[in-house]
Amino acid sequence: MKKFSFVINGNSYDVEVLGFEENIAKVEVNGTQYNVEVQKDLKMSKTPTLVRVEPPKPTSKESKIPRTFSQTTNMAIKAPLPGTIITVLVKPGDKVAMGQKLLTMEAMKMENNVLSEKDGVVKTVNVKPGQAVAQNDVLVEIG
Repeated sequence: MKKFSFVINGNSYDVEVLGFEENIAKVEVNGTQYNVEVQKDLKMSKTPTLVRVEPPKPTSKESKIPRTFSQTTNMAIKAPLPGTIITVLVKPGDKVAMGQKLLTMEAMKMENNVLSEKDGVVKTVNVKPGQAVAQNDVLVEIG
């Protein structure tokens, strides 16, 4: 921890404080270890010691939660950002798979692909090329 050099009655002592435990200091003087009782009241730290508990590992059932969508309800595919529609690749009645590209839009001077979030059939297409859309406008509905 800390090293000190003392001269007592002309004799030189190299002292290293190794640690404190309650009111006992463990010190090493010229290579020999001593336990020294400290009479002065020690200042206790007001900062609490945090004890972190390792969170439990998820069970196999919890780690494989399936992502399900109701096949009977329509899902609205919304505009992620305000922008302009460049191309529409689907029309009502088309079957689409999850991850399939539905349309391309320009937002913030970049082309963005809008993908299907589920398998299904296109119910409505609410946009056409060149149309400006706001964020969260419904672009396509999939049933």
